[in-house]
Amino acid sequence: MTQARLRRGNAPVRQGPRPLALHLMAAQSAWMSSIGALPLLRNGSHDWKLNSALASVLEDLDGLPLDSFGEAVINEILVRLDRLLTGIERYRSHPYHRDLSDPPALWTEGTTRLLDYGATAAQSPGRPVLFVPSLVNRAYILDLSPRRSFLRWLPERGVRPLLVDWGAPGEAEQGFDLTDYIAGRLVRALDAARAVAGPAPMPVVGYCMGGLLAAALAQLRPEAVGGLVLLATPWDFHADNGEMIRARAIAIEGAVPLIERWGEMPVDMLQALFAGLDPLLAARKFDHFGHLDGDSPQAQAFVALEDWLNDGVPLTAPVAVECIQGWYGRNTPARGEWRVAGTAVDPGRLACPSLHLIPAQDRIVPPDSARALADAMPGSDRLEPALGHIGMMVGGSARGAAWEPIVDWLAARS
Repeated sequence: MTQARLRRGNAPVRQGPRPLALHLMAAQSAWMSSIGALPLLRNGSHDWKLNSALASVLEDLDGLPLDSFGEAVINEILVRLDRLLTGIERYRSHPYHRDLSDPPALWTEGTTRLLDYGATAAQSPGRPVLFVPSLVNRAYILDLSPRRSFLRWLPERGVRPLLVDWGAPGEAEQGFDLTDYIAGRLVRALDAARAVAGPAPMPVVGYCMGGLLAAALAQLRPEAVGGLVLLATPWDFHADNGEMIRARAIAIEGAVPLIERWGEMPVDMLQALFAGLDPLLAARKFDHFGHLDGDSPQAQAFVALEDWLNDGVPLTAPVAVECIQGWYGRNTPARGEWRVAGTAVDPGRLACPSLHLIPAQDRIVPPDSARALADAMPGSDRLEPALGHIGMMVGGSARGAAWEPIVDWLAARS
């Protein structure tokens, strides 16, 4: 693909899907493995329907004479590769680009900002609620586009969203561990929010990794946190196929010396880990995208989400090592061994009310991992919508299945 082919007008060339080489190699390797299985198919010693990669390629070829399979399989692989590359090229040259302006910042420290989404509300800004996203992805997943913005919808329902936007680690954050982020930045962001909105205990909403940070914040500042809404928040990292999770953590540990030397875990390394959850997801996504009308709302929604996915931020080395060795390796949260500011984070000590949204179709945080946190917190409420990890915030069913229940729960405890 040439630079010219990846441009439309003045739109810049996109990097994604990241890491591109890994996605292409995963698809090609899976499909090419079908050729290696053909001799077994010929002698009857292999049932191709038992091999998911082979079945994916041969499912449309069933019924052909066996002697025609080899050529047909190769042709099908080439067709699929062409569709994948076409979808990627159309994505990378698509004219859509997010152009939403950030709301005013109430407070900044280093690269961290507290954004006030109630500042431009036509009516009263409503009840303040602190939103805590993950450190891994950009915070604007909650403000993805004019049509899919949870934070811009909330003021219409009497909520004043105050968003902690972590930003990418800068010079001031180099060497930060989770205690620096939680007992330092997050505590001061909460204090800044209360200084503007009033001293009453404030509800805190945490998304994914942000839910762990929010739970630790509630333990550090119980008088200031009036309730927790935890969205797809993992707790028992070994709840689903713990042996595989531990094996992955051990494999990743080989990269720890490099991470420590670089001072961070780069974005493409993080993206490679997520890609490992479903190696052929990119192939399916971009094949589908290649068939969409580029001007359709569905195509624009795809590009908006894909741009966010590829706009990640690195993790500081101490945070990355704590997550790899502690959370995934030793399962420290569920074992009661995850410590922030020297104290173990214990959900059983959290007296504030809590709502746990556990997406039933979550592939990133297995539902059993999130259920473990709900089980450990006294008097918790839970909701398990038939949504995915990201779809619960930006999917077509998100408003009815997630947004509105969150607002109703907050209103009932105002």
